[in-house]
Amino acid sequence: MLTLFECKIRYVKPDEHSGKDKKVTEAYLFDALTYTEAEERVYKEMPEYISGEFAIASIRKAKYAEVLPSEDGDRWYKVKVSFLWVDEASGREKRISQIILVLASDIKDAVDKTIAGMGGEGDESFEVNMVMETPIMDFFPLFDKDKLPEDKEVARRPATEADADLPKLQ
Repeated sequence: MLTLFECKIRYVKPDEHSGKDKKVTEAYLFDALTYTEAEERVYKEMPEYISGEFAIASIRKAKYAEVLPSEDGDRWYKVKVSFLWVDEASGREKRISQIILVLASDIKDAVDKTIAGMGGEGDESFEVNMVMETPIMDFFPLFDKDKLPEDKEVARRPATEADADLPKLQ
Protein backbone atom coordinates (compact mmCIF):
# COMPACT_ATOMS: atom_id res chain seq x y z
CA MET A 1 0.00 0.00 0.00
CA LEU A 2 1.24 3.45 -0.87
CA THR A 3 1.91 6.04 1.81
CA LEU A 4 1.06 9.33 0.15
CA PHE A 5 1.22 12.85 1.50
CA GLU A 6 -0.57 15.87 0.08
CA CYS A 7 1.70 18.87 0.59
CA LYS A 8 0.41 22.39 0.10
CA ILE A 9 3.11 24.79 -1.01
CA ARG A 10 2.74 28.58 -0.68
CA TYR A 11 4.81 30.85 -2.90
CA VAL A 12 4.69 34.00 -5.01
CA LYS A 13 4.27 33.77 -8.77
CA PRO A 14 3.45 36.29 -11.51
CA ASP A 15 -0.23 36.57 -12.43
CA GLU A 16 -0.77 35.41 -16.03
CA HIS A 17 -3.17 38.27 -16.83
CA SER A 18 -1.83 41.30 -15.00
CA GLY A 19 1.83 40.29 -14.63
CA LYS A 20 1.80 41.33 -10.96
CA ASP A 21 3.08 38.98 -8.29
CA LYS A 22 0.44 37.09 -6.33
CA LYS A 23 0.57 34.58 -3.48
CA VAL A 24 -0.66 31.10 -4.40
CA THR A 25 -1.01 27.83 -2.55
CA GLU A 26 -0.80 24.67 -4.65
CA ALA A 27 -1.15 21.01 -3.69
CA TYR A 28 1.41 18.36 -4.65
CA LEU A 29 1.37 14.65 -3.88
CA PHE A 30 4.49 12.91 -2.57
CA ASP A 31 5.07 9.20 -2.03
CA ALA A 32 7.04 9.01 1.22
CA LEU A 33 7.31 6.80 4.27
CA THR A 34 6.93 9.53 6.91
CA TYR A 35 5.88 13.15 7.30
CA THR A 36 9.53 14.07 7.77
CA GLU A 37 10.53 12.36 4.53
CA ALA A 38 7.66 14.09 2.70
CA GLU A 39 8.87 17.47 3.99
CA GLU A 40 12.45 16.65 2.97
CA ARG A 41 11.31 15.66 -0.52
CA VAL A 42 9.37 18.93 -0.90
CA TYR A 43 12.52 20.93 -0.23
CA LYS A 44 14.51 18.68 -2.56
CA GLU A 45 12.05 18.52 -5.51
CA MET A 46 10.26 21.88 -5.59
CA PRO A 47 13.20 24.22 -6.42
CA GLU A 48 13.18 22.66 -9.91
CA TYR A 49 9.58 23.86 -10.43
CA ILE A 50 9.35 27.03 -8.34
CA SER A 51 11.72 29.96 -8.63
CA GLY A 52 12.25 31.92 -5.46
CA GLU A 53 11.21 31.20 -1.92
CA PHE A 54 8.38 28.89 -0.92
CA ALA A 55 6.94 27.50 2.29
CA ILE A 56 5.03 24.38 3.22
CA ALA A 57 1.54 25.43 4.26
CA SER A 58 0.43 21.93 5.30
CA ILE A 59 1.19 18.24 4.99
CA ARG A 60 -1.47 15.59 5.42
CA LYS A 61 -1.78 11.90 4.63
CA ALA A 62 -3.73 11.23 1.46
CA LYS A 63 -5.95 8.16 1.29
CA TYR A 64 -5.45 6.95 -2.26
CA ALA A 65 -5.23 3.20 -2.79
CA GLU A 66 -3.49 3.61 -6.13
CA VAL A 67 -2.12 6.28 -8.46
CA LEU A 68 -2.57 5.90 -12.23
CA PRO A 69 -0.30 8.40 -14.01
CA SER A 70 -0.34 8.80 -17.78
CA GLU A 71 1.59 10.62 -20.47
CA ASP A 72 -1.35 12.47 -22.02
CA GLY A 73 -3.25 13.76 -18.97
CA ASP A 74 -3.07 17.25 -17.55
CA ARG A 75 -5.41 17.12 -14.50
CA TRP A 76 -5.62 14.76 -11.53
CA TYR A 77 -8.99 13.15 -10.82
CA LYS A 78 -10.15 11.37 -7.67
CA VAL A 79 -12.09 8.26 -8.68
CA LYS A 80 -14.11 6.23 -6.16
CA VAL A 81 -14.36 2.56 -7.14
CA SER A 82 -16.48 -0.07 -5.38
CA PHE A 83 -15.76 -3.79 -5.36
CA LEU A 84 -18.12 -6.60 -4.46
CA TRP A 85 -16.37 -8.90 -2.00
CA VAL A 86 -17.70 -12.17 -0.62
CA ASP A 87 -16.64 -13.19 2.89
CA GLU A 88 -15.94 -16.90 2.50
CA ALA A 89 -16.41 -17.63 6.19
CA SER A 90 -19.89 -16.12 6.51
CA GLY A 91 -20.94 -16.15 2.85
CA ARG A 92 -22.02 -12.51 3.00
CA GLU A 93 -21.43 -10.05 0.20
CA LYS A 94 -19.79 -6.80 1.15
CA ARG A 95 -19.11 -3.68 -0.91
CA ILE A 96 -15.63 -2.20 -0.43
CA SER A 97 -14.71 1.24 -1.78
CA GLN A 98 -11.30 2.62 -2.67
CA ILE A 99 -10.15 6.00 -3.95
CA ILE A 100 -7.82 6.04 -6.96
CA LEU A 101 -5.97 9.08 -8.28
CA VAL A 102 -5.91 9.25 -12.09
CA LEU A 103 -4.11 11.67 -14.42
CA ALA A 104 -6.41 12.36 -17.36
CA SER A 105 -7.52 15.07 -19.76
CA ASP A 106 -11.22 15.06 -18.73
CA ILE A 107 -13.76 13.10 -16.67
CA LYS A 108 -14.54 10.57 -19.41
CA ASP A 109 -10.82 9.96 -19.93
CA ALA A 110 -10.42 9.46 -16.15
CA VAL A 111 -13.16 6.81 -16.14
CA ASP A 112 -11.66 5.07 -19.21
CA LYS A 113 -8.16 5.04 -17.66
CA THR A 114 -9.55 3.73 -14.37
CA ILE A 115 -11.34 0.88 -16.14
CA ALA A 116 -8.21 0.05 -18.13
CA GLY A 117 -6.05 0.22 -14.99
CA MET A 118 -8.43 -2.06 -13.08
CA GLY A 119 -8.49 -4.87 -15.64
CA GLY A 120 -10.15 -3.60 -18.78
CA GLU A 121 -13.61 -3.56 -20.34
CA GLY A 122 -16.25 -6.10 -19.47
CA ASP A 123 -15.03 -6.70 -15.91
CA GLU A 124 -18.12 -6.55 -13.71
CA SER A 125 -16.29 -6.99 -10.39
CA PHE A 126 -16.14 -3.25 -9.73
CA GLU A 127 -18.00 -0.06 -10.55
CA VAL A 128 -17.01 3.59 -10.73
CA ASN A 129 -19.12 5.56 -8.23
CA MET A 130 -17.63 9.04 -8.34
CA VAL A 131 -15.17 11.13 -10.34
CA MET A 132 -14.05 14.61 -9.36
CA GLU A 133 -11.17 16.89 -10.25
CA THR A 134 -8.60 17.52 -7.52
CA PRO A 135 -6.42 20.57 -6.87
CA ILE A 136 -3.27 18.40 -7.07
CA MET A 137 -0.73 19.86 -9.46
CA ASP A 138 1.76 16.97 -9.68
CA PHE A 139 2.72 13.60 -8.19
CA PHE A 140 6.25 12.69 -7.08
CA PRO A 141 6.71 8.91 -6.74
CA LEU A 142 9.20 7.52 -4.25
CA PHE A 143 11.42 6.02 -6.96
CA ASP A 144 11.88 6.70 -10.64
CA LYS A 145 10.32 3.75 -12.49
CA ASP A 146 13.51 3.28 -14.55
CA LYS A 147 15.60 2.91 -11.37
CA LEU A 148 13.14 0.89 -9.26
CA PRO A 149 14.46 -2.43 -7.94
CA GLU A 150 12.65 -5.61 -9.03
CA ASP A 151 11.41 -6.24 -5.49
CA LYS A 152 9.38 -3.16 -4.46
CA GLU A 153 9.21 -4.36 -0.86
CA VAL A 154 13.01 -4.19 -0.67
CA ALA A 155 12.74 -0.56 -1.74
CA ARG A 156 10.25 0.22 1.05
CA ARG A 157 12.49 -1.10 3.87
CA PRO A 158 14.51 1.33 5.98
CA ALA A 159 17.69 2.48 4.28
CA THR A 160 19.95 0.68 6.73
CA GLU A 161 18.48 -2.70 5.72
CA ALA A 162 18.12 -2.10 2.01
CA ASP A 163 21.26 -0.15 1.05
CA ALA A 164 23.00 -3.21 -0.37
CA ASP A 165 19.95 -4.14 -2.49
CA LEU A 166 19.27 -0.75 -4.08
CA PRO A 167 20.94 0.39 -7.29
CA LYS A 168 23.48 3.16 -6.83
CA LEU A 169 22.05 6.47 -8.05
CA GLN A 170 24.38 9.01 -9.56
